[in-house]
Amino acid sequence: MPQRFALFVFFLFSASSVLRAQHMDIPVKISGTVHDLSSGELLSGVNVKYGIRKGTTTNSYGFFSLVAKDTPVELVVSHVGYLDTILPFSFFRDTVLEIALRPTLLSATKLDSNAVKVYAASAPGMTAAQMGINRINLEQAAKLPVIFGERDVLKTLSLLPGVKQSGDGNAGFYVRGSSAGQNLILLDEAPIYNASHLFGFFSTFNSDAINDVTLIKGNADARYGGRLASVLDVHMKEGNNQQFHAAGGIGLISSRLSLEGPIQKGRSSFLITGRRTYADLFLHLSKNEDVKDNSLYFYDLNTKANLSLSPKMHLYFSGYLGTDKLGLKDQFMIDWGNKVATLRLNSILGAGLFSNTSFIFSDYHFNILLKSGNNRFHLNSVIRDMDFKQDFSWNSQMGAWHSGLSSIYHQFDPTHFSGGNDSADYTQYKSLQRGWENAFYVNYDGKLSERLGLSAGIRLSAYSLLGPGTFYRYMPESTDPVDSVKLRSGQIGKTYLNPEPRISLAWQLDEQASLKAAYSRNTQHLHLLSNSVSTNPTDQWIGDSYNIQPETADQLSLGYYRDLKAYRLEAEVYYKWLGNQVDYRNGADLTTTDDVQSQLLYGIGRAYGLELFFKKIQGKLTGWVSYTLSRTETKIAGINGNEWYRAHQDRTHDLSVVAMYPLSERWEVAGDFMIATGNAVTFPQAKYRLNDQSFFYYAKRNDYRMPVYHRMDLNFTLKCKPHRRYQASWSFGLYNVYGRENAYIIQFEEDPDKPGKTVAKQTSLFRWVPSVTYNFKF
Repeated sequence: MPQRFALFVFFLFSASSVLRAQHMDIPVKISGTVHDLSSGELLSGVNVKYGIRKGTTTNSYGFFSLVAKDTPVELVVSHVGYLDTILPFSFFRDTVLEIALRPTLLSATKLDSNAVKVYAASAPGMTAAQMGINRINLEQAAKLPVIFGERDVLKTLSLLPGVKQSGDGNAGFYVRGSSAGQNLILLDEAPIYNASHLFGFFSTFNSDAINDVTLIKGNADARYGGRLASVLDVHMKEGNNQQFHAAGGIGLISSRLSLEGPIQKGRSSFLITGRRTYADLFLHLSKNEDVKDNSLYFYDLNTKANLSLSPKMHLYFSGYLGTDKLGLKDQFMIDWGNKVATLRLNSILGAGLFSNTSFIFSDYHFNILLKSGNNRFHLNSVIRDMDFKQDFSWNSQMGAWHSGLSSIYHQFDPTHFSGGNDSADYTQYKSLQRGWENAFYVNYDGKLSERLGLSAGIRLSAYSLLGPGTFYRYMPESTDPVDSVKLRSGQIGKTYLNPEPRISLAWQLDEQASLKAAYSRNTQHLHLLSNSVSTNPTDQWIGDSYNIQPETADQLSLGYYRDLKAYRLEAEVYYKWLGNQVDYRNGADLTTTDDVQSQLLYGIGRAYGLELFFKKIQGKLTGWVSYTLSRTETKIAGINGNEWYRAHQDRTHDLSVVAMYPLSERWEVAGDFMIATGNAVTFPQAKYRLNDQSFFYYAKRNDYRMPVYHRMDLNFTLKCKPHRRYQASWSFGLYNVYGRENAYIIQFEEDPDKPGKTVAKQTSLFRWVPSVTYNFKF
């Protein structure tokens, strides 16, 4: 009996060893989510590694998936500002995990400081095949000096290579030579059509509501589409599902407040942030009757709620509402704003398979009211979207696959003019325009060898005109329509179908350096119409039509990246071919014309340049230097004799220097300096008189330049003495330290003292702008 029992045990042990050996040859899929231990917030960009040069990072929703060929597997999970976590595995089957990372600040209060390790996130250009990617460090961005002391993500973007700010008093930005309307700005997947408050002095993004920000400069993978220049992907915080917190700030002209906490601890949470300026409250205190009843303010509200339906399924709702109002008593009023909402369901369908389903609503509008005597005029414009998106991510032994589709219903009212008086009606009766935009994509990320990485995909986009409505056709030489097409309700008219291939390759030279090359084609079906040199609230959006064809951009990029531990160096060159570019006729009227398409002309463009980015990431002194050398040109039939001319966003040189330094345990200083070639502008080349009046003659568009722009800013941060449940700090900033009067507008007019003599009059917005802000959190 004992011998039989021993033989039975030996048989089981031998069989299990054989089975174990067999399982070791079978790849294991390990997937799951990574979140913050203290708040429950899902973390994007977390490194999940095993072995040497093997692993992945979490996506925007905190999900990761990898395939391990050799078992057992030991995972190392690391992220900036968190302790590394080592997870040993001794099993041999597919697994779904929930991993919690402990923040270093939380750990430092309980552990010896020598045990705390901080891992710097690897530069996207070093390891991933994609290129032209910048992730904004929100902690650093909070320290940088900005106008009026309001932390601003968009202003931080303008300090990066290849990104150019529209100018003082404007939130628009240009990426690699493209116009401001060619940037896709997403807030929790919802498009933001105008990202500015108070004509650009503030952006729509409240820093207290933001979790992460990623900028992709034209080489996005096939998941993104709809714009030519870049993708600015902004994700809101989810809210703390462990305990209640409040935070905010009080400044000279604006204040903000943020509330977050659990709805059901560990399973659901909420976030509410609000912000408002109160310059109008000071106007009410004035004794001047012409001033006290004026309006000048904006407010915005961010909300988010999430619910864990199961370990593998999460439901999210996020929303944003922002409104600006500027008015002169009851004589003039302009208001504009965005409303967006996203309902999203994340699901882990199996080991390595992730699903994201989204329903999105977006609305942007502006309204202008003008009253003069008995005359009353009203001008408004609206663009409204309803969007469905379905995305899948699947990791296999060969790499990661992403596929999905989107369907967007667009509704436009480019300009609607109404008004009159008791005896006359000047209303323009126009029908809304509708469009249906669809896209399907497939993208692959993987490795062709140990050192050669690949990201390749294709996006197929389609745009269809929808009825009801009458659509007119125009010839380039005339503003009068040559014919028209009338569509019934729900009838599909002209449809544009465009394939958009994308490919990126990364060659790892050694542990510290890599070379990359990328090609991408992007198509844009929505067009921003503006006859100003910078974005403003009255810019109009319009879709493809029988006249306007989809804009296209083919971009070729090459890059070199080197990680020197304490330093990082990135160098990229690019060339971009632009097709079906839209510009306006000389003397165009985009506001009151019956059909704005009659004022448009079409052509091609090109942009090319060199971008250098040198960043210091360790030590007391941190910061970066960015430099861009570039050229942007346009060729439009009917403008400048059909020859190439500079686009207004063309700047030859653009240099930014950013530095941050802790003066003591409580004091920190940050500063930036920037200098750039002035934008291309159109100035008069001659003057003539007719009936005792002077008229200026404009020959060539964008043939002159604004003066060189340069500025220095400083910001000092004082951390208040720490309390157990309360944190606070003071921020003291000075915008434009040496008082440079940069030109905002240059106008030409006759000298009143010397008739016949023309003088150039420069208008500057700011000289010195001090700011004081008190920030708190408990």
